[in-house]
Amino acid sequence: MSTKAFVYTELQISVPFTDAPWRDLNLAIQQQTGFINKTWLAGVGNNSLGGIYAFDSIEHAQIFVNGYFPTEAAKFGVAQTTRLFDATLVKEASLGLDSPHFGAKMDRKPGAFVYTEVQVNVPFEKAPWQSRNPVLKQQPGLLAKTWLSGLHTNTLGGIDAFDTIENAKAFALEAFPQTAAKMNAAFYTRVFDAAIAEEASRQMHSPYYT
Repeated sequence: MSTKAFVYTELQISVPFTDAPWRDLNLAIQQQTGFINKTWLAGVGNNSLGGIYAFDSIEHAQIFVNGYFPTEAAKFGVAQTTRLFDATLVKEASLGLDSPHFGAKMDRKPGAFVYTEVQVNVPFEKAPWQSRNPVLKQQPGLLAKTWLSGLHTNTLGGIDAFDTIENAKAFALEAFPQTAAKMNAAFYTRVFDAAIAEEASRQMHSPYYT
C-alpha cells in the first residue's frame, strides 16, 4: 500500500512509556481500516504519548481521527491533539531528505524525533522546500525528514528523525524558532525519545526500523 495520508496524535497525559498499554493499543490500531504503519512518540520531559501514522487514503485517515482516536482518548480521560496531512503532496520533497515513509533506507536507528508545524497557510506546491532542504541537510544529527502539509489548512511542518535527543533539542529550541521568525508565524514543536519506543514502533511496522 502506498501512503496517501499522515496522522499526528498526542494525548495530554504523563505516562512513562514503559507503563503505557502500547501492546493492547497496537493490536487495536492494526485493525483500523487503511492503516499502514505507526511510529510511537514518547514526549521528552512530559511523558506524553502519541504517534505519527501512515494511511492508504485521506478518507481512512479521517475515519481514524474522527472515530477511533477520540474514543481511545476518552478512555484515558484526557484531551487530545490530532493533525491530518496530505502525503501525496510531499513525496518528492521528503525523498530529498531521505524520508523512510517513501522508501528511503535508514542507515542507523533514530535516537529522537521532532515534530514541527508552522501556523501558515501555504499550499505545498508554493512552499520553498527546494531551498529549505539543502539547509536542513546541514542540521547536526538530522537523519531524515518527512514533510507535512496540513489538510484543509496548508500548514507546513514535518517529522524529523535525529541521532540524539541533544541534537533534536538544539533543532527544536534554537534552529527552528529562527525559521519560524523569518516567516513571521507562530509555531509548534515537540521532542520525542525514539529509543524508549523502539519495540512498540517495530511492532507497528515503523519505517524507521525496517
